[in-house]
Amino acid sequence: MPELPEVETVRKGLVRLVQDKTIAEVVVRWPRIIEFPTVDEFCQELVGQRIETITRRGKFLLFKLTDFDLISHLRMEGKYDYFSEKNNPQPDKHTHVIFKFSDGSQLHYNDVRKFGRMTLVAKGQGMLYKGIQKLGPEPIIEEFLLGDFVEKLQSSSSLIKPLLLNQKVVAGLGNIYTDEALWLAKIHPQQPARTLNKTEIKRLHQAIIEVLTKAVKVGGTTIRTYKNALGEAGSFQMELNVYAKTAEPCPRCKTPIVKIKVAQRGTHFCPHCQKLKRRKQS
Repeated sequence: MPELPEVETVRKGLVRLVQDKTIAEVVVRWPRIIEFPTVDEFCQELVGQRIETITRRGKFLLFKLTDFDLISHLRMEGKYDYFSEKNNPQPDKHTHVIFKFSDGSQLHYNDVRKFGRMTLVAKGQGMLYKGIQKLGPEPIIEEFLLGDFVEKLQSSSSLIKPLLLNQKVVAGLGNIYTDEALWLAKIHPQQPARTLNKTEIKRLHQAIIEVLTKAVKVGGTTIRTYKNALGEAGSFQMELNVYAKTAEPCPRCKTPIVKIKVAQRGTHFCPHCQKLKRRKQS
């Protein structure tokens, strides 16, 4: 699934490719991609709309149009492919929405699993979308406050990994970067969140910011099908310490990395560096 660094990289690419373009036609080939309004209304309302810019909140992309906000969530394997006016191929079987622009170029939404969703709302209302309203802070120093993070962890009955994945504590974390941040902070993924002390929480807070900031800078992680809107692969996979490193030596202590399931998610960690600490839960 594209996580925050991948979605941010897609956003930057889309700004370069389609900002200021005017939509001439929209073709929806898989209706369930469109949450609201109806498919016919979606296609009709978008004609003549100019893409003023594209922003992001968590894993949501927000296309800021002349009269609307178009909210797009890529879910598991959604991606955007751009084609210039000189290179408009026939859409393949996984192309579900086609945006045709007045200059002859096209933007295709491609999704193998068909899990991605788009919603059209009134201009300026994108941040009020129910999925966005539930998000925690962005993982940047200015918004991701340590005091709030401490309070949320110490009041939770959840294990730390699933808590970090639920998007209400901090926006944008997924499986890859949660594993990486927990490794960097030396915290076991099955540690009950409320048993972490303030020193450990501070270390985890810093690790989340560090891992995501670094991943954004290198265009995210390419695992299987991910590419950005420019057709480029990210390179953070070259810097992964534990994710997808089962049986390989831990970069810190050389102990083989272990993979287990936590909350139904494949989870990678070092059993030596990330010991599960038996503590009483308050």
